Amino acid sequence: MRTSVTTKIFALFCVFLLYGTLPSLQAEKHSLYYIYMALSKPVDLPGIYQFTAMGLLDDLQIDYYNSEEQKKIPKQTWMKEKLQEDYWEKGTQSRKSKEQWFNVNVDILMKRMRHNESDLHVLQWRHGCEVEQQGDEVKFSKGISEYGYDGEDFLSFDMKESQWVASVDAALPTKRKWDNVPIINQYTKGYLEKECVDWLNKFREYGDNELRKASPPDVHVFARKSSDESKLKLTCMATGFYAKDMMMTIRKYRTSLPEYEVESTGIRPNHDGTFQMRKSVEIQENEKAEYDCFVSHRTFKSIIVKLGRTSY
Repeated sequence: MRTSVTTKIFALFCVFLLYGTLPSLQAEKHSLYYIYMALSKPVDLPGIYQFTAMGLLDDLQIDYYNSEEQKKIPKQTWMKEKLQEDYWEKGTQSRKSKEQWFNVNVDILMKRMRHNESDLHVLQWRHGCEVEQQGDEVKFSKGISEYGYDGEDFLSFDMKESQWVASVDAALPTKRKWDNVPIINQYTKGYLEKECVDWLNKFREYGDNELRKASPPDVHVFARKSSDESKLKLTCMATGFYAKDMMMTIRKYRTSLPEYEVESTGIRPNHDGTFQMRKSVEIQENEKAEYDCFVSHRTFKSIIVKLGRTSY
């Protein structure tokens, strides 16, 4: 029983986390999201609380709150250093208010759907914004405010029409209630397009300043024999970086290979809070001098590495 409950909670929570991507070559993409999750009843499992909330900047957790400690806390050193104590005090009060709202509305939805109170039910909310940056220009890309119930879509905000969209019949009463109060929709649209973007840019500036103090990643290129003796498997590895939006490409004649030709591990955590990434491609052995590994991020000079040679 414990295992099934843990699996259910974890799976439902992960649904709201799967939206971050690495930046494209054309434009950098950045996001700021806040995720809330309330359970219909407490569960006796370590690390699982009846209410949790967190902020995510480019998928990096920047703050956290749960119903046991009842305090909004920074999860990055630069968040703690840059934001004054009153920011955290106001944030704590805001999270406490949302916790009460969620507790009330989980009960309302259970009654509306005639669900058994002995079963576990989950109400989630994800809201925030995404931007695209080309050079120094940052443009709003999209805003999301959406609710889920037991892992299914429930209610979401339509930015274009400035109204709520009910995914199920049980959400219609809430949609009508909120749409009949125009100030709710005006505030939601304004927050997603403006206030959220302002905070995203501010947090990125704080984080980038911290990243510039850090050492650039260690980048290595190595090769080993492939199953085809005329070929090599060329691997580029970067480790010790903090920026999850770091870009790595394997190039031939300084032209990036298309991603479908490259095998990637994706970004993985190291034990010290930094990250690592590997990309590999199979090449002709007599062409190895034509390839290099290109690693870049706005907080450090681009790094170019060939077999046995590094340049900046």
